[in-house]
Amino acid sequence: MARSSLYQQVAAEVRRAIYAGELAPGDQIPTEADLMEAHGVSRNTVRLALGELENEGLILRMRRRGTFVRERRPLLMRPQDEFVRLDQGVPRFDAFVHAVTAEGRSADQRIEVSIVEPPEDVATRLALADGGLAVVRRRLRFVDGQPYNTLDSYFPLDLVADSEISRPGDITRGANRVLEELGHPQVRAVDDISARMPTSDESLRLQLEPGTPVVIYVRVGYDAEDTPVRVAVSVLPADKHLIRYELERH
Repeated sequence: MARSSLYQQVAAEVRRAIYAGELAPGDQIPTEADLMEAHGVSRNTVRLALGELENEGLILRMRRRGTFVRERRPLLMRPQDEFVRLDQGVPRFDAFVHAVTAEGRSADQRIEVSIVEPPEDVATRLALADGGLAVVRRRLRFVDGQPYNTLDSYFPLDLVADSEISRPGDITRGANRVLEELGHPQVRAVDDISARMPTSDESLRLQLEPGTPVVIYVRVGYDAEDTPVRVAVSVLPADKHLIRYELERH
């Protein structure tokens, strides 16, 4: 039998035990020697299997301590909820805060606001002229005190220069409501979702474990004139987020 098949079998058995709950988050998995004996394979085969599971974000290998099942409590994100209008008189809170508190967890965020010449892909999405400026609100978001994701929201400077969006601090009712008050409610959105390995800066800010990929979620919001008024770029560690779309046929 080919070596690749052997390590995949070992990985499949450990993976099954994790998903079945036989190995819970935080549990130490069998040692390399135990896995070698249980499956009748070489140490190299076991290490290949563990490497595959680590790349999937299922386990965490800690030097001199052993190998453990990673804690996995993904935050459920429902992108369609951003445009849901709440009943009259009910504050329209930030979608992230709402998602976190709905799970009985605590949310926090650090916000930095600046005026920038945005990256080329963002400038293109905002339909800015060459050298055009944008206000960016950069947020590092926390769940239960742990860094969970980042969100950089870009707005055309000439649109939001005199609004709360261009000033530091949280906007309790959300920047989308401010856009509405400015006469530019978002009536349409285009989402692009991709995945890659994180940059060194992203790994540091989000305190990512080795082998953790990130999901890049870009949303472009358009007003009633089909003018782009916001580009939101989220970096989501793949082991901490579940994105759920619910679609209805009308």
